[in-house]
Amino acid sequence: MKYYAEIINEKGTVAVDDTILVKDTVSSAGSHILEGYKPLFSAEAVERLQQKGFDIKGKTHVGEFSLDLVGEFSYYNEYDENESLKGAAAQLVKSGDVKYALGVDMNGSTRRAAALSGVNFLKPTYGTVSRYGIISCAASGEQLGVYANDADSISEIMSVIAGNDKKDGTSLLDTSYTYDTDLDLKGAKVGIVKELLDKACDSVKSEILAYTLSLKAKGVIVEEVSLDFFDTVNTAWQILMCAETCNNVSRYDGVKYGHRSENYRNIDELYVNSRSEGFNFLTKTTILYGSDVLSKTRYADCYDKALRIRRVVAEKMAELFESYDALITPVCSKNEYKAYDIKDAFTKVYEESVFTAIANLIGIPALASSNVQLLGKHFSESTLLSLSKMGERKGE
Repeated sequence: MKYYAEIINEKGTVAVDDTILVKDTVSSAGSHILEGYKPLFSAEAVERLQQKGFDIKGKTHVGEFSLDLVGEFSYYNEYDENESLKGAAAQLVKSGDVKYALGVDMNGSTRRAAALSGVNFLKPTYGTVSRYGIISCAASGEQLGVYANDADSISEIMSVIAGNDKKDGTSLLDTSYTYDTDLDLKGAKVGIVKELLDKACDSVKSEILAYTLSLKAKGVIVEEVSLDFFDTVNTAWQILMCAETCNNVSRYDGVKYGHRSENYRNIDELYVNSRSEGFNFLTKTTILYGSDVLSKTRYADCYDKALRIRRVVAEKMAELFESYDALITPVCSKNEYKAYDIKDAFTKVYEESVFTAIANLIGIPALASSNVQLLGKHFSESTLLSLSKMGERKGE
């Protein structure tokens, strides 16, 4: 497999995934439908980094619209059938080719990629980092975040890119945020979610156990907590994500930019044929499911109910975080994914998203550090980064 979709500056220290716009650089979101599209502006996060002297090394491959597990179904990239699946941006950070990378977390693919590569990824609180200039699919839950090898590096980048952006209607009003990695967390209380731990393989369980023992040795209180709503949370987010994706990708019609079918006799055939040729099987499945849950006969039972679940879960988690400083869960059910047929992708992604969906559904921060996921209340990034840094010091 290839990691870069395009090299911009060989001396750059930051990579950005292909759902994030960089001016005059092809940005295709891994999809044939956007082949050759060059934006006239850069994403706000990219501009802020460049203004602070960070150079963008290149764009990294992603799966089409980041709908897959870790980026395996890009139109422009291929995995060997015996190859373990790895995320391009995460691998570049792991190898040291770049020090940092930006990625858009919509359905957990960035956190899964970080887990499988042994690096960190922070999906920050929704609205703290501008979404202006990303190729959007699920606007109510997707969030731009940061890959790095350690908590301090994540803090460095987050301090630059976070803050209000008037161009983004979902951006919160605070102009800046603090990302401390050295909080005194002796006596802090962390809960391990039993139901999610039970879904993981033995190697993942061992990894989480080792991590919690490290936290306990540094004075953190760790105990098991039972939460029975994660399957419901996952279903709710998949409904909302598919519905929003269905609406957002409808703008790609083969007329203004991107792929245009050569076989059409009228405008209807142009739309249908361009989209049929331009989208892969997983995107088409997502569109069809999104159309279904938005239909007149299903809206109340599916889409509207998912919105209600979002509110109830947000309230329950806010109540829980009055007793716990953070929660620990796996990021993935296993430590390795193998190549598989795209026709199985919708089911596989759904099954794995049970670990990651809650952060997208209610907008809380989530930090993947190896195959350990830390979840916290809104604006608790400093707590998560400090816990992660404590885990980085296992050898001390």
